[in-house]
Amino acid sequence: MQTNHAPLERILVLYIPWALAALLSSDAQLSYLIAWLGSFLIFFLTLTGWVRPIPDDRSVAEQLMRPVFLVQIIFAGYMACTSIFYFLDVLGYQNFEKVGTTLVDQNRLEYTAQCQRYYCLGHAAFISGILIFMDYSTKSKYYMPKDKLANLLMMFAVASFPASLFFIKVPGLSQFSNQFSSLSFISGTLALAFAIPLKKIGNTLICLAFYFFNFYTALTSGFKEPIIISVLVLGVFLYPSYKKLVAGIFIPLLLLLFMFLPTYNRIFRQNAWSGDSSAEEATQLALDATLNNDSGDEDDSNWGFLVYRLSEIDMFIKFTRSTPKNIDFYGTKLLKQSGMAIVPRIFWPEKPSTEDLIMERVYDAGVVNRASSVSAKPAFIVDAYLTFGGVGVFVIMLIYGALAQIISVKAEKLFGGYILGTALVFSGLFQIMWRGLSFEFLINNVFWSYISMLLIHKILVAGHILKEV
Repeated sequence: MQTNHAPLERILVLYIPWALAALLSSDAQLSYLIAWLGSFLIFFLTLTGWVRPIPDDRSVAEQLMRPVFLVQIIFAGYMACTSIFYFLDVLGYQNFEKVGTTLVDQNRLEYTAQCQRYYCLGHAAFISGILIFMDYSTKSKYYMPKDKLANLLMMFAVASFPASLFFIKVPGLSQFSNQFSSLSFISGTLALAFAIPLKKIGNTLICLAFYFFNFYTALTSGFKEPIIISVLVLGVFLYPSYKKLVAGIFIPLLLLLFMFLPTYNRIFRQNAWSGDSSAEEATQLALDATLNNDSGDEDDSNWGFLVYRLSEIDMFIKFTRSTPKNIDFYGTKLLKQSGMAIVPRIFWPEKPSTEDLIMERVYDAGVVNRASSVSAKPAFIVDAYLTFGGVGVFVIMLIYGALAQIISVKAEKLFGGYILGTALVFSGLFQIMWRGLSFEFLINNVFWSYISMLLIHKILVAGHILKEV
């Protein structure tokens, strides 16, 4: 089993694309492309094990839920790679065709390149934190008998769901509902992936019911991420047992979702959120419009989605225009607000609204008008920038990657290895780290998810479900 540390000189190689892009910042177009392609280089160098060898306790297919793989691909991929359509739009492209009469806004192009450099720097720092602490060599003193694993996973799914409903009903503790709802989904999906190869008919039927219930909930949520994640996670869990089948079905399915979900979501929201239709009616209307290619607004559902909604760079640009030019860096203010957010409302009924605290910096930066009902919370890297510019991006993203990796290692030590530790508990309780939200939401969620992880461990040990080696 590998235990060697990542060589410093190889970690520093990850920062070459950012440094080169910064050196060539006078040519905004070239600088953007170097920074954007730099993230793909970072993916290649880290996922192939060049910077630090991939843990060899399991095959690659059997450890995809570890931070170096899935968390990096989702978090850094969404953050750093999706802005290419915005960049093309800045250059005057629409639907991948150059519009000859369009003049390039050089100022907008320069800000786009600047934000992409921050993305590249943030990606390098984030994966550096993961690689520095990526050591699974210490064996857990707990274990779970393999023949009982499938049933335990199903038990998690069954027990977590009513727990999520319970916390919704308790004033001041509703934040725990999301934790257990996510844990129920992950455990049910993982149990399904275990039951199918084992040909356990009863387990398979129960888990299928849970999976389709969760998928329907995602379909009627009005958001794209739950739908994509429900398909992605099942594919990842099934991949070790059915590599060719999963690659042949799930990759095209995910591509189709990215193509058709913009139209589906827009039609669903128009009908369900306006109160004109029930969720079931809105779902049917949205499916009909999507399947019949009747979007009613081609630009909004296709190119407009790729440019302004797939990526968050447009919002990032608005923040960099105002900070520090008009508004000073926030320093420790956002971290202090995050500390306030950690206190459950049941203990502090007059606690300021976390949503309102976050939206204040959105309004101050002019991202959204105060009279608007739109919610536009900044991404994690934006808050890192607002804290102290490029230095804030480097330091905070490094800590973020390190924290994700440390929690994953801790989970595997507490729960007897990868399956219960990372695949179930880390992926279930800390799924928020796949995307990265505003400081206040993320820090609060991670703090209490860690407490929940420790409590679940205690319960499993006390119940002799987890046994000591």
